[in-house]
Amino acid sequence: MKAKKVRITVLRKTFNQDFVDAYTEGFDWKPRGCCHDFEVGQEFFSDGHMPDGFSDWAWTDIQKYVVVLARGGNMVGVKPGVFVTCCTDGFRPVFFKLERVEEDESS
Repeated sequence: MKAKKVRITVLRKTFNQDFVDAYTEGFDWKPRGCCHDFEVGQEFFSDGHMPDGFSDWAWTDIQKYVVVLARGGNMVGVKPGVFVTCCTDGFRPVFFKLERVEEDESS
């Protein structure tokens, strides 16, 4: 079975100043430093492998969901072919929409 393509769209970049204030020291955390690897609205396509230019850290966090969608699976309680997830950086998480697409949409 050939893997389907999955569109990965950057939905939101956040910065949790309250967590930074409570749990960090010795580093100048600033909202403008919120994940420099992505821009809101940016899109990537994957067939289960990490897309060129994608953050290794974020890929490790979302890969399992991309593979499920690429192989035709769905997550319970979510619209078929779609999932929303984020990277595990609690200070400045980035949220991604994953959606299975038809082959011609990813060209």
